Formats: sequence, structure tokens, C-alpha cells
Amino acid sequence: MLIFSYAERVTFTQLEETPVSNIYSQLAAATAFALLLTGAPAFAQDADGIVVYNAQHESLAEEWAAGFTKETGIKVTLRNGKDMEFANQIIQEGPASPADVFLTENSPAMALVEGAGAFAPLDKDILEQVPESYRPASGLWTGIAARSTVFAYDKTKLTEATLPKSLLDLADPSWKGRWAASPSGADFQAIVGALLELKGEDAATAWLKAMKENSVAYKGNSTAMKAVNAGEIEGAVIYHYYFFGDQAKTGENSKNVQLHYFKNEDPGAFVSISGGGVVAASKHKEQAQAFLKWVTGKGGQTVLKEGTSFEYAVGKDAESNKALVPLKDLQAPKVEPTALNSKKVTDLMTAAGLL
Repeated sequence: MLIFSYAERVTFTQLEETPVSNIYSQLAAATAFALLLTGAPAFAQDADGIVVYNAQHESLAEEWAAGFTKETGIKVTLRNGKDMEFANQIIQEGPASPADVFLTENSPAMALVEGAGAFAPLDKDILEQVPESYRPASGLWTGIAARSTVFAYDKTKLTEATLPKSLLDLADPSWKGRWAASPSGADFQAIVGALLELKGEDAATAWLKAMKENSVAYKGNSTAMKAVNAGEIEGAVIYHYYFFGDQAKTGENSKNVQLHYFKNEDPGAFVSISGGGVVAASKHKEQAQAFLKWVTGKGGQTVLKEGTSFEYAVGKDAESNKALVPLKDLQAPKVEPTALNSKKVTDLMTAAGLL
């Protein structure tokens, strides 16, 4: 039973524990043991309903799961973790994976699973609910939400005239010690992935080298924003929703913060797509497809509009939270989501001394 102690589990029904020997075939048991040795969590698959490997925000995924279950009667078990950890786990588990659906915050993890052939094709009616700009051309997974890159700055220290005009401007020596990021996070690495795709390896390498000299590293976007608010740093490259989420609460961690949108198809205007896909190993593909159809449809996209995640809705004709700058006004660069190369990004960031 040690293999279950690594997981944080959220269920919407009380399930009796089932002995591992009754769940796994010899192949699955061998895979679970291998995952235990590598430190990756392994899970038993529930006989009733679907299992979702969830790397999205837990509260958002819980709202989606609860809404889907209420409407369809299909039970959802969420296993919560991180983008790349789950992506690698799905690949390691192979045909023995208990996961039916994989949800992420950013698209590089989806591209990794897709490249390993571990996704089942999505039904046409799911794909038709999301514009082509918010899903890969392959049709093997789809966008479920989105988040915009922003420069969160201390409005008591910076003015519109003194803000960087481009993300690339932060490489200038004049910004040394004045801006922050969370380089170890999947969020920032997705932004670097977009920079790499848009400007090429030489430009990305030079920018990362300058980032090592100029930036201050924090653990997490919210921590970086708090540092800006506290006057520790003048600005930080983060995603937009941290600001709006704090503002919707007390605003205590963002009262001195304003957001700067780079726009002009700048790498700093990158919009990251959160993805959802049906795992090829799923034994409940029909139910898994139904879940993603609900998430990308009116039910799931309304959760984004009316909830507190402040992520963008990406469904056709779906409206985002009224507090947000409309997606169409962000002037984001066009980046094919499957082109974001997570391994190359981490290699470049490691070489630059950022990881």
C-alpha cells in the first residue's frame, strides 16, 4: 500500500479500498513497482467512473468534476500533481496507466504526452467546441482554459513610460536586480518555450544568460507578486490570474501592483493554453470523452466565467470573467502549442544557471 501514500486524492464519492492484487495485472503491478522506485506516484483505477490526473488548480478541477458529476452522474476521482510529473508518469505507466484524462496548466506537458503516443484522438464534437487557435492541429488534445503572461509592477515605483516595451528589454543591464520570476515553475518555463519558438535558440540563450544576471528568483508566481507589492522588487513576469485572484479577496498582496500587457505579438504577450486529453490507456474512453466535452462546453466554460480561477475561457463564443482584459485585445503571438519544447527549455535554463 505504500504506492498510494504519494498521492493527494480528491473524490466525490466514498469508495472502498480495493487490494492492489485485485486491480492490477502482472504488467500493471510491475509498472507500479518501477514507479515506486523512481519516486513517481502510482494509483489504482476506480472501477466506477473516471480517474483524472489533474495538474490544473485543484479548486478549478474540483468545480469541473462536481459540475460534470451532477449533470451526468459519472463519478470523477482527481489525482492532483504537477504538469511534467504527471506527463512523465503517464509515459512510464504506458498501457497500465489508471488515468482516463490528463489536465494541465500549460501545454508543454501535453506536447510531451502527445509525442509519446499516449493520447487517444478526441471526438470531433469536442474539437469543434474550441477554436483552432486554442488547440493543437493534431486533434489529440484540446485547450480547456488559458492564461496570459504579464509584467506585474510596483505602481509606486514605475510608470507607464518607464516600463519595458518588450519582454526582451529585461535583458538590458539597466534592469539588473529590478525584476523577478519563478524559473523553476512550469508557468515560467512555458513562457521561455514560447520565446524559444518565436525568436530561436540563439536569442533565447542570450536572454536567459542576461536573466541570470538581472533577475531575482522566487519560488512561485504568487510569491513573486507579493515581493513586488512589498517593494522588494520593481516587477515580475507572472501570469495574470494571480493578481485578479488576490484582488477578488482582500487585495493585501496586490494593492501596490499593476499589470503591464506587452501586446504587439511580443513573446511577453504569450498566452499559455491549459490542456485536456484522453489517455490512450483509458478503459473508460466514452466517459473520458464526455468529461472533456463538458469541460470545453457551456458547463465547464461557465465555471471559468463565474468562478474564482480568473483563467480565460477558450470555448467558442464562451465569455471570460468580466474583470479580465478580453483575449482578443491581448495581441498575443501565434504559437503552435505542440511546438513548445520542454526538454530544450530546461536544458537551456540549466546551462544558464537558472535551474
